[in-house]
Amino acid sequence: MTEHTISAYEAELRHLAGKIAEMGGLAEQLVADSVQALVRMDTALAQRVVFEDRRLDQMQRDIEEASILVIAKRQPMAMDLREIVGFMRIANDLERVGDLAKNIGKRVVAINSSIVQKKLMVGVEHLAEIALEQLKHVLDAYANRNEALARQVRERDDEIDALYTSLFRELLTYMMEDPRNIGQCTHLLFCAKNIERIGDHATNIAETVHYAVTGSMFETERPKADLTSEQAIALPG
Repeated sequence: MTEHTISAYEAELRHLAGKIAEMGGLAEQLVADSVQALVRMDTALAQRVVFEDRRLDQMQRDIEEASILVIAKRQPMAMDLREIVGFMRIANDLERVGDLAKNIGKRVVAINSSIVQKKLMVGVEHLAEIALEQLKHVLDAYANRNEALARQVRERDDEIDALYTSLFRELLTYMMEDPRNIGQCTHLLFCAKNIERIGDHATNIAETVHYAVTGSMFETERPKADLTSEQAIALPG
């Protein structure tokens, strides 16, 4: 490559990295806003999240198209190729995070007719705090090519799973104690599952960062502690 070509190539990679950072910031904001909308039963904020998700979708498409173009033009090798593939993978995970935030926003609009009891919301808020922390840390790991931080995010995935399982059981208990809680708790269970899935996408990004930096996959299966698929549900008739 000529010096000019190398300079242009590096600029293209910096541009893509910047777009990932921008997309990550928007994804974080949508998740935070969707949870705030849920806690406050703020339908205006929830509707804004639903609308803003379109921007995230478009950014994902733009990053994918630009990444494919760079591969076609530059035919990158080794670490550069891993990084560009990583751009596409991370953009896809962030787009899914936006979809999950949008799902929460739609659920807020659906349940606005009733006031959710504060005690039912505490566990959901805590789960969201951990998921947002994971998302922030993994985006920091990506920005700084910090493989150790990416590994920490991945290892913490089972904490979110365990919290979700505990919350699942707690909400089922409220439903069995008082049938009037069934509607609210069902909505919150769907929201909690979306938040748990946001944690899964943070873990996906952590694995992509590890691969981009080291050139290898993690040597062990990711930890999982979501036991809700094994729970028997017996609601009052």
